[in-house]
Amino acid sequence: MAKILVVDDETDLEVLIKQKFRKQIRQNEYEFKFAINGVDALEKLKEDSGIELVLSDINMPEMDGLTLLSKLQELNPLLKSVIVSAYGDMENIRTAMNRGAFDFITKPINFEDLSITMEKTLRHVRELQQTLKAIRENNILKMYVDESVLNFMGSKEYETTVMSNENIQATVMFIDVCGFTSLSETSSPDAVVNMLNSYFDAMVKEIIAQEGYVDKFMGDAVMAVFRGEYHLDRALDAALAVRQRIGKLPVIKEMGGYRPSVSIGINSGEMVSGNIGSSSLKRLDFTVIGDTVNIAARLEFAAKENQILITENGYEQVKEAFQCRKVGDIQLKNKKEMITVYEVIE
Repeated sequence: MAKILVVDDETDLEVLIKQKFRKQIRQNEYEFKFAINGVDALEKLKEDSGIELVLSDINMPEMDGLTLLSKLQELNPLLKSVIVSAYGDMENIRTAMNRGAFDFITKPINFEDLSITMEKTLRHVRELQQTLKAIRENNILKMYVDESVLNFMGSKEYETTVMSNENIQATVMFIDVCGFTSLSETSSPDAVVNMLNSYFDAMVKEIIAQEGYVDKFMGDAVMAVFRGEYHLDRALDAALAVRQRIGKLPVIKEMGGYRPSVSIGINSGEMVSGNIGSSSLKRLDFTVIGDTVNIAARLEFAAKENQILITENGYEQVKEAFQCRKVGDIQLKNKKEMITVYEVIE
């Protein structure tokens, strides 16, 4: 549900908004809040940090809409605003845009145009929120990130909300490109890097398709994490898709007839999610750690070519949805007890 703040000293507008958007309000798509001027609006925004969009008039007592615009970015850089005013001259439009307005609508209001503009603006807000999430999860600063997002990343609010450490329930997957180490010793660096990057690109597409994220690339291996509902099922779907996709790639004759394949280890359970690394070197990775992660890595090491290994506990969770074959008991590094593992077939 999107929360929208309407700022206008004309109280009739509140009635109109509620009438025109009654269907969306009833279906919990929109929740509207109302303020009579900029001062009132700032108070409402401080009371409710979930507001994503501000629709504001320009000419209001105590604090006008243009002054409010200049304060919104200080309050919340992810908050976007649309000016709705009878003062539609170019000077007001340029001033509003220069102070951060996302769009400008003139009165009398065309509510169809307003609805389209609201949807467009809210999509932009959600894209910014997803960008923040991607930065957190992938630890990759993507190109063309909105400047306000960059400023937010340096704030204390970002540190406390986005970079917080926590215990989570998730699934970790390690994928290794089989036979790649020996291949890299006999091929040119450019050929090796280009080929590995093409394999990684194929893997990442399948991981993202199942709402997973790449935690890191480690040499010729990929570590991916899946969170949320059915995280283990989605990880297995991704693993099967990766195996199939890599298996369909052509044999590379120039590299001695190399046929690409993967070995995969997957484990699910509790792990610590946090910012790990050296503060003094300013090199920190937002990653997951713990025994669950270690077992996934060791399952991948134990897996043979084109094999997907999971633990017995994982098998019990997915046996009704996936065809698996019992491999048997194996000894994993630094584990006293043998662990029963299963191979996921399809």
